[in-house]
Amino acid sequence: MALYVFSDAHLGSADEEKENEKISNIRRLFDIVKTDGDRLVILGDLFDFWFEYKHAIPKEHHETLVMLSELVKHGVKIDYVSGNHDFWMDDYFEKQIGLKVHRDIFEIDYDGRRLHMIHGDGLAPDDRGYRFLKRILRNPVNIWLYRKLPPDWASPLAKAVSGSSRNYTSRRDHTFAADYEHYARQKLIDGFDVVAIGHLHVPVHKEYTEGIYINTGDFIHHYSYARIDKGTVALNFLDE
Repeated sequence: MALYVFSDAHLGSADEEKENEKISNIRRLFDIVKTDGDRLVILGDLFDFWFEYKHAIPKEHHETLVMLSELVKHGVKIDYVSGNHDFWMDDYFEKQIGLKVHRDIFEIDYDGRRLHMIHGDGLAPDDRGYRFLKRILRNPVNIWLYRKLPPDWASPLAKAVSGSSRNYTSRRDHTFAADYEHYARQKLIDGFDVVAIGHLHVPVHKEYTEGIYINTGDFIHHYSYARIDKGTVALNFLDE
């Protein structure tokens, strides 16, 4: 059995045809996991925007939520690492679906390897603009104030902000790819065997003396994912 890792589908960010393509490919990945895996890590930004109210969740993602629930019922353990577009999760995923939510970082021993997994937004020290924006968006007071808006008002506003954030990071993150490699290398030097990062939307598989760095790419264009078991650490593409 194997551990699977994928990220950055940004569901809800595209037109209907593209959204159907993404959901179809997520279903294909989940079918693979059902037959070959015992654990799945979602490494952030499955949704382009996710915000939970006490009694409301985004209805457009019903099909994906059902697929997650079915995977859990099949016996697959799912860990969800928050990203910069889905940080505002409360307890829905844990109580209603049965997966485990991790804020920012998830570390685990799996089949004799130490794994460090992080979505990766804000890792680049010189990306001061985004690091400042991150502090604003994750400020508890700002989150509390936003929750006071009715969902039908809040959702269009959030999607506009989310789209601007996605456009901003897509223009800049390639510039900071070396910072992500440096971060991964340092974690490997610190004793981890595998470091998995998302956010860049660029698939990366690099092997060093100390271990392996994987960037899971995205489930928008590349449909790339990592597969980890005791024998291999691989970066795969759905259509290969």
